[in-house]
Amino acid sequence: MSNVGPDTWKHRPKEVSQAIDAMAADPRFAPLLDLQRVGVYGMSAGGLTALTLAGARWSPAALSRHCEAHLSEDFPTCVGLTTELTGGMLDPLKRNVALRAIRFKFADDTAAQGWHEPRIAAAVAAVPMAVPIDMATLARPRVPLGLVRAGQDAWLAPRWHIDAVRAACKGCVLLADMPDGGHGSILSPQPSDLPPRAARLLNDPPGFDRTAVAQAYAAITRFFVQNLAP
Repeated sequence: MSNVGPDTWKHRPKEVSQAIDAMAADPRFAPLLDLQRVGVYGMSAGGLTALTLAGARWSPAALSRHCEAHLSEDFPTCVGLTTELTGGMLDPLKRNVALRAIRFKFADDTAAQGWHEPRIAAAVAAVPMAVPIDMATLARPRVPLGLVRAGQDAWLAPRWHIDAVRAACKGCVLLADMPDGGHGSILSPQPSDLPPRAARLLNDPPGFDRTAVAQAYAAITRFFVQNLAP
């Protein structure tokens, strides 16, 4: 967990390719699968991976610029579970330390990150991390791209993440919009025994109806069947 964040995000699309290679090399699975038409699903930072495999390009420097401009409003995006703003007297110190660390690690890392995996034929990104993306690269995704939105996402504020993707990608399909859902609402079952800070970001908001999750899964399944079936 020492490199949580952009350092690991860079490697994830390649790891998807390696996973496909492993399945192709396994005699138990290779005869059963069409590995020239693979679907990829990811949520949160995994959603960034799915978007990258659909053609998005991104950079750590873009994340740094976002945090410079919107640190207070989108604090969990910038610091993850490291700390949180509470309205207390230490908040200014937290913001200052966070910005210094983000600048040091990411401000100069401008190299565009992308990955082409021709075997990916459809992608779904749920509540994706999106602020590092050059949104122009999502204007025409290279594969059919579905999206899942959670309107009460407290970790990746929709206005800068999923809503920005939707604005850039007119051809994307909104498979599910859960206006009362939180960042972790798409998970089923939800993780248990979370530390308090993680629970505040991942647990369902009060009043969320989890029948919406089953409906979202059904829509995702239909999307993949439609775009991957022979």
